Amino acid sequence: MTLYHLRAAGVSFVLDARGSVLHWGADPGDLPDDFAATQIPAIPPSSIDVPPQWSLLPDLGAGWSGRPALTGHHGGEPCGMLQVAAIEHAENTIAVRTESAGKRIGVVTEIVLSPEGVLRIRHVLTHHGPGVFELSSLDVLLPIPPGATELLDFSGLWAHERRPQRSPLRQGVWSRESRHGRPGHDDAFLLMAGEPGFGFRDGRIWALHLAWSGDKRIWAERSALGFAAVGAGELLAPGEIRLATGETYTTPWAVAVHSDSGIDGLSDRLHPWIRSTRPAPRPRPVVLNTWEAVYFDQSLDRLGALVDAAAEVGVERFVLDDGWFTGRRDDRRALGDWFVDPVVWPDGLHPLISRVHAAGMDFGLWVEPEMVSPDSALARAHPSWILGPPAAVTWRFQRVLDLANADAYAYVLGRLTDLLAEYPIAFLKWDHNRDLLESGVAHRQTTAVYRLLAELRAAFPHVEIESCASGGARIDLGILPLVDRFWTSDTNDPLDRQHIQRWTSVLIPPELLGGHLGAGTAHVTGRTSALGLRLATALFGHAGIEWDVSRAAPEDRTLIAAWTAEYKRLRPLLHSGVVVRADSPDPAVLLHGVVAQDRSSAVFALVTVDTPAAALPPPIRFPGLDPDRLYTVRPLGHPPRTVQDAPPPWLVAGSVTLPGRALSKIGLPAPLLVPEQAALFTLEATR
Repeated sequence: MTLYHLRAAGVSFVLDARGSVLHWGADPGDLPDDFAATQIPAIPPSSIDVPPQWSLLPDLGAGWSGRPALTGHHGGEPCGMLQVAAIEHAENTIAVRTESAGKRIGVVTEIVLSPEGVLRIRHVLTHHGPGVFELSSLDVLLPIPPGATELLDFSGLWAHERRPQRSPLRQGVWSRESRHGRPGHDDAFLLMAGEPGFGFRDGRIWALHLAWSGDKRIWAERSALGFAAVGAGELLAPGEIRLATGETYTTPWAVAVHSDSGIDGLSDRLHPWIRSTRPAPRPRPVVLNTWEAVYFDQSLDRLGALVDAAAEVGVERFVLDDGWFTGRRDDRRALGDWFVDPVVWPDGLHPLISRVHAAGMDFGLWVEPEMVSPDSALARAHPSWILGPPAAVTWRFQRVLDLANADAYAYVLGRLTDLLAEYPIAFLKWDHNRDLLESGVAHRQTTAVYRLLAELRAAFPHVEIESCASGGARIDLGILPLVDRFWTSDTNDPLDRQHIQRWTSVLIPPELLGGHLGAGTAHVTGRTSALGLRLATALFGHAGIEWDVSRAAPEDRTLIAAWTAEYKRLRPLLHSGVVVRADSPDPAVLLHGVVAQDRSSAVFALVTVDTPAAALPPPIRFPGLDPDRLYTVRPLGHPPRTVQDAPPPWLVAGSVTLPGRALSKIGLPAPLLVPEQAALFTLEATR
């Protein structure tokens, strides 16, 4: 039996001529021609009378009683079981063509294994029969081994995204569904199935992400027969996808990753793969966003002082947030009226932009193009452009503009085009501050947003775009090819950010995750944090500021200027290196860092997010180093607050040089940080 075998970077995917998946996981090496024959299982009692197999599109007719991959009907008649018609195999791809009885439905399953070992799968379904085929679901399913009995996925809420949750995988289905019209703050994000107790540095894991920005579902299932699977697909409302003869539906890509070395091993594949799919990166500029600095209090005098202070501390990009357009004095009106307010800005934005440019910074602008305020000129002129009935509930006092409406789409594209043509704008902060709430529109709205972003990028390739959805409610690999940055969360509280950034960066490289230095008392939580913790937290990502630094104390501005200088010095490492996270025996103490690809240097943060469990915390063990090289470890930046009669002698000396093996296995005595502090360290290989 013919074998189809994809191999890359220690990962293998094996398919036989029946379209049955024989293996996905660690590369077993070369396989004999008769390998498929050796994998035919026994026939259990009280089951189908042929050996069970794992199809790419498992179906009830073949004995699969789990959640089906494909459901739909022709006027109430199910589509029926699909059979393999042909398989094509190239160097790193497989295409499997299956057909239903009578060839009314055809599906091509595309399978691609990247050089980094990232597996991508999607289905392309074509309706060949008469009438209309109504698609209910078309999902990607992948087998996982019996030992993968623990799940980790994510939940969350506004300003508290990416909260990990673990559970055992028992018999039955663990399913997460998103009906927000966007992934949502509670997005499952990345479903991991692994060996019990897997951590950041240890354990075998099989993980799945759906590259889609609309409604979706992702799940894991274990059957009494012994099969276990992870699956994902677009969550379709009844009647949302209806295909006439010859029409096609393409699923989002399911992105699957295997690791033999814990959660960090997933990032070790995902980050290089994501970086390889993007243009050569430009240095990520230090951003100042005006929202938490001035809110709606906009004027040239008010913002001019902020421009000067931003330049003084080393900011490279100045972003004007909400409040610049006609009639926008609060968050209850004017969305959709995308004209510069003649009262606030009588000469347009040109005077402000000129001042920003004169200070050596480029200029960015906040927009929320998918939304409309009921109290707006646009809504009054074109009520038919708004999704839902007139009495539909608002969310943040706004509604959703129907971008599948050609006239509404043209209006938004035209207004953004005019703004980008008139003003030298280098960056758009693209927000999305509510769920859709209207059934059956998520697919068309998501595809319209993708098309809108693509048109703008083609017309203005120099403009960078940030995906913001009331913080981190739209962070996914579907929208990533169309944006340059994600706003990770609406909270700038460093304690919350430590956890949010730690988990979001499992999937997304840090240079694509915005992290800002906020005021001493956080806008969202009201918690007051030390400047050192805030600076250390914002360093690891695409760094920025969201604070009125024009009113900061002179000594704070001096520290901020030193921080931006260090960020600029370290950004080649921070934005190209390997992200590492230590498994700590004390949840109050976190250690994370970035190690250069050649392991010649590294930067780490030791953070106390709560009171440590012991008077003497565990040693600092630096993961990811070359065990056979010597490294000099030095503290970096402003010293954190400690409670100790004497610090460890190596810190008194200012540095220590030890082998990488000793630093990772034994470590160094830690300073006794009080709660809510961060200590930074650089490591440089001496040979």
